[in-house]
Amino acid sequence: MRRRGFIALLGGAAIAWPSALSAQQARKVPRIGYLSPGAELSPRELAFVQGLRELGYVDGKNILIEYRFAGGNFKRLAALALELVRLKVDVIVARVTQASLAAKAATKTIPIIMLGVSDPVACGLVASLARSGNNITGTSSQIAAVQDKSLELLREVVPKLSRVAVLWNPGNAIFQAQMLQATRKAAVALGLELQDFGARNAIELGKALDAIRNARVGALFVLGDPTLAAHKAQIIDFAAQSGLPAIYALEDHAEAGGLMTYGPDMIAQFRRGAVYVDKILTGAIPTDLPIEQPTRFKFAINLKTAKVLGLQIPPELLVLADKVIE
Repeated sequence: MRRRGFIALLGGAAIAWPSALSAQQARKVPRIGYLSPGAELSPRELAFVQGLRELGYVDGKNILIEYRFAGGNFKRLAALALELVRLKVDVIVARVTQASLAAKAATKTIPIIMLGVSDPVACGLVASLARSGNNITGTSSQIAAVQDKSLELLREVVPKLSRVAVLWNPGNAIFQAQMLQATRKAAVALGLELQDFGARNAIELGKALDAIRNARVGALFVLGDPTLAAHKAQIIDFAAQSGLPAIYALEDHAEAGGLMTYGPDMIAQFRRGAVYVDKILTGAIPTDLPIEQPTRFKFAINLKTAKVLGLQIPPELLVLADKVIE
């Protein structure tokens, strides 16, 4: 009886152990919180997911991604960040400055990977790019540093340019304010007059575009912002109908019909975000991971749009362009 009892017990254990092990493995699947002020997966988010796949992480199999989108309402980011903290995710990936600040306010322990933040030191996210000093690391776009080049490109295309309209999102307060300040400084150096027009949502965007139409400016500069990017088709159509040469921060705007784009390679930056996730999940500490700055800036020109606007693009600009859309 004792022998039979032992065998029965052993058999029961043999059945129970795999079940218990399976439950443990299920609990150990890493959970990644993704916080964005946008409304849906953009090409940048898809690049991040592809980067994870290349490292062997597949959502729904060996990782779980909890997406939280603010739908253009930056005020929702704080509540969404706290929601991710309550879910006890293993790492939070935060897109742009406001989302990263919301994540920082929500937790001092969960590792935070910021993506596309212009100046993380100036906005108080980290102590330095070499060593954050806290639970934050990731990539910095330094996009505010390229505003002068964007204005120079506009003037190359419109040699007699004197007044430029700048479209920005006051709702994305810190990030956009940094870029707007850099743009104003660059305009002074180039002898250009700026008029800025703010738009937090679709209604305000319509009013801003109407105001730009009546402002008698010679060109349009659209600052990089998730909310404005969600309305890129409307903005690009407006520029074409108004006969305004325009430059944008994100490359996909040129592919959608925008005249020119100039800025850091954001697709590459978001793909690099996956590398940070991998390092954190395999034991790295955020403060030991230096914050990466862009190594490549991309310039694209849409010649179809230039033709519609009656513009002759200087040959030297075509040589400099990373992409020419014909």
